[in-house]
Amino acid sequence: MKVYQAINAVQGALAKTGIAKTRTNSQGAGFKFRGIDDVYNAIAPLLADHGLCILPRMISRICEERTSKSGGALFYVTVEAEFDFVAVEDGSKHTVKTYGEAMDSGDKATNKAMSSAYKYACFQSFAIPLEGEPDSDDESFEVGHGMPANILADHLTAIFDATTIAELTKAYSDAYKAADNDKKTQNRFIQAKDDMKAKLGAKA
Repeated sequence: MKVYQAINAVQGALAKTGIAKTRTNSQGAGFKFRGIDDVYNAIAPLLADHGLCILPRMISRICEERTSKSGGALFYVTVEAEFDFVAVEDGSKHTVKTYGEAMDSGDKATNKAMSSAYKYACFQSFAIPLEGEPDSDDESFEVGHGMPANILADHLTAIFDATTIAELTKAYSDAYKAADNDKKTQNRFIQAKDDMKAKLGAKA
């Protein structure tokens, strides 16, 4: 299977050069980060040189409208994504699954979430060295209410990773209780649970 040789070749090249944090967050603390364009610019020539394709597939999407502290609308999107790493030489492939999350006050939340999923699939698959602060988006938003994003992501991951109805029921129950009567967050967990229940039922 040539796919693993190709992944390793790209990994070896990136281990030498890495991807520098050349961008600065435009809001908040002004931290440094690496954007999706930096990832594309770094890996595109390496993928071509080593005969490796990355083909994305979105499995699910959840969108929730929230309110910022200033009273404006924020759209919070989570996507569940799979990426097929395919070797051109023999067609062998390896599939990587990641999640992407993003918030936007306009119509870009889904695009940002997909970019986030792709970026971290590459970071983790190619073991690109990380230095300094964790990467984040180029914008940050203050949300007026709701569960913290990292806790929300943990609960959603537990729901999406369930392989049986029993596991799904427990993950959903834990998430729903943690929402602490926040109706929007509870509805998000309900939607995720219903989506997974339909998937697991189809497999039965």
